[in-house]
Amino acid sequence: MPDKNLGGRPRKEINLEQVKAMCRIQCTQEEVCAILEVDDKTLTARLRDAGYSSFSEFHKKYNHEGKASLRRAQWKSATQDNNPTMLVWLGKNMLGQTDKQDVRMSGELAHKIQVEFVGEEDD
Repeated sequence: MPDKNLGGRPRKEINLEQVKAMCRIQCTQEEVCAILEVDDKTLTARLRDAGYSSFSEFHKKYNHEGKASLRRAQWKSATQDNNPTMLVWLGKNMLGQTDKQDVRMSGELAHKIQVEFVGEEDD
């Protein structure tokens, strides 16, 4: 015997694999809801049905996979493709390297500079 219609709208189902894929590319909850055409309460309810306490918990679990994929692509670009821009960027971010410019002045100081602070006086 089919379930009795209790009224209201039909239950909106979501594709968890699609939500995982969106989290991997760092989509926000607002973006996920817009793409799935559901509100945040519906998304949270379906995630709870799947055993997650919140979108935040779900997002934390799957966004790291996207970050790892991006890091892998950057590493490949720097090491296998010899992309100089990526080599410099990774050097700065992973190795603490910096661009340093040596600035030197020579000659006499032509003008004196007087600095005056203007503001409230202490009483």
